[in-house]
Amino acid sequence: MRHFAGDEAIVATPDHDRGLAYGDGLFETMRAHGGVIHWWPAHWHRLERGAQVLRIPLPDEARVRRECEALLDGGAGVLKLVLTRGAGGRGYAPPVSPIPHWAISLHPVPDRGPADGLHLRWCDTRLALQPVLAGIKHCNRLEQVLARAEWNEPDIHEGLVRSMEGDVVCATAANVFVLRNDHWTTPAVDRCGIAGVCRDWALQALGADETRLAVTDVEAADAIFLCNAARGILPVARLRDRSWRPHPQVLELQRRLAAEHPAFATEVA
Repeated sequence: MRHFAGDEAIVATPDHDRGLAYGDGLFETMRAHGGVIHWWPAHWHRLERGAQVLRIPLPDEARVRRECEALLDGGAGVLKLVLTRGAGGRGYAPPVSPIPHWAISLHPVPDRGPADGLHLRWCDTRLALQPVLAGIKHCNRLEQVLARAEWNEPDIHEGLVRSMEGDVVCATAANVFVLRNDHWTTPAVDRCGIAGVCRDWALQALGADETRLAVTDVEAADAIFLCNAARGILPVARLRDRSWRPHPQVLELQRRLAAEHPAFATEVA
């Protein structure tokens, strides 16, 4: 992992870092191939939106991108960028003139699961409604940690999470899309949840709508897939007592993604 304070390289996380103390920060998880982060503009745009909401100054984009590409060194993997408000004293009041801390690290490409689709479960942990933080990828992910801790069965690959009001929001680490009556929808993320980069791509590619989805909408769907920027388009094969065969529209979407994003080209037959 490489660390920076503003424009200066540093050796480790600063003392009293507010990201560590309070989750006062943001992060991006980006798929890279051949030393290039194909969706860099979309990731940086989301980081900008989050920084505006949290009022955290951003480091220079060109500098961050150069450091990320240097860490990749022509290779592939998943690159994580963490941005925090930086050092601050005890207490919630943010410093008046913060020097942001940012760190980058490189990780292996995660497993995509079975080729015929993922097996899902419903999580008991619910997401709180907080419109101010909805959509952005802030560092406080305790709800997702608790949801993911609910199972250890190797044949369960992901869990679907609902809001406190019961509507379906997402998986623990992915967005969800549902096909009903030959039309795709995905849960709105205006009250909780993350506006994923791959989600944005799929919304445009499918002409999908954002709406509230009930549990029954998902379980009665003609097809379901999950998506995120690290793993791409992930078909769903089973949820509780319901099962689905690979759907032609999901397979076609995988091919479209592979044609547009080189990192996923080797993962589609």
